[in-house]
Amino acid sequence: MTTFGRGQKGKLDELGCGSNVDVHVALQLPAAAVDLSCFGLDAAGKLSDDRYMVFYNQLASPEGAVRVTLSPGAAVFHLNLSALPSSIERLVFTGAIDGASTMRNISPGSVRLGNAVTFPLAGSDFADEKAVILAEVYRRDGSWRFGAVGQGFNGGMSALLQHFGGTESAAASAPAPAAPAAPVAPAAKKISLSKITLEKRGDKVSLEKAQGQGFGRIRVNLNWNQRPQEAKTGFLAKLTGGQPKGIDLDLACFFELRDGRPGGVQALGNSWGNYDQLPYIHLAGDDRSGAVSDGENLYINGDRFDEIARVLVFAFIYDGVPNWAATDGVVTVTVPNQPPVEVRLDHGGAQPMCAIAMIENQGGKLQVTKLVDYVSGDSKASGHEVLSTKYGFKLNFRAGSKG
Repeated sequence: MTTFGRGQKGKLDELGCGSNVDVHVALQLPAAAVDLSCFGLDAAGKLSDDRYMVFYNQLASPEGAVRVTLSPGAAVFHLNLSALPSSIERLVFTGAIDGASTMRNISPGSVRLGNAVTFPLAGSDFADEKAVILAEVYRRDGSWRFGAVGQGFNGGMSALLQHFGGTESAAASAPAPAAPAAPVAPAAKKISLSKITLEKRGDKVSLEKAQGQGFGRIRVNLNWNQRPQEAKTGFLAKLTGGQPKGIDLDLACFFELRDGRPGGVQALGNSWGNYDQLPYIHLAGDDRSGAVSDGENLYINGDRFDEIARVLVFAFIYDGVPNWAATDGVVTVTVPNQPPVEVRLDHGGAQPMCAIAMIENQGGKLQVTKLVDYVSGDSKASGHEVLSTKYGFKLNFRAGSKG
């Protein structure tokens, strides 16, 4: 693999990359989240079509030529350059932070173009900037090229958007109108940079559904640092193979229906739930090693939310890392046409289970409360039973395993 320095450029075909290529970005801060984005720009270097900003609030361009998979401190941008319209001449990859941190505080990071090029980054490369233009893939003389940029930028995500000529929505997005039947390109919409991060235990937010509508397909995503442990060397390497072990975090929930009936949805015991029928909650698969960059997803049927009283979202360490601090875990609750709600699994200890958030039906509103409450089982009760009792779910338990 070739290592690029700041300002170095190369043609994709000469680097051994085709029109389908992934751009991997890793950029972490010890105590803050970095928002990673891709701006699709026109020949004038402007975001003339806001649908080509791909980030946490818009995970793909209209035709899917640019898609992003996000995880804590990292992103993979999946590119299909041949599917991009001719109006898009440049894809610019950026990182931005909020709060008191600056780019000088970032841990060593990198931008990687497929398996061809890596561009290393370090906090010493920057000063007090709140954002950075990392790299770009651009079209020149009929061929696509990759450029390592690493340019610090004053201001955060909003300033980047303004720099590229985009338009920020003043508030959370309203429900989008129905797409026209004729194949007419829709007018560019304003970008909503809204994201709600529940900072402290007990912090909560209420979301309202549009009049006459339900909440739609609610996604609860758990993602985490997939391999935080360093590879071992020497004698330990002989015992373990020298490879870092992946983490198996399991996303799950306890629920209570409006009629008082409780239940659980989790991979343990193959209790996957059902999206279209009671309990209107479904766990979509089980990532046993952290190898799936999209993490684990729980879906709640928001159009049947009136039949649900509350949902306790929790996770437990089934295998791997012995403490939560090393996972850098984050749960994101995404409700259509609402800003995503983010809960980070901070202040972690060595307990195997974490009650992450409570999702409640409060008079028809969807309320999310940050819990981040770590618990352990004991000789008399499993961690699941302790958690159920603590939060008032009247459930019976028996030993189970994943099939």
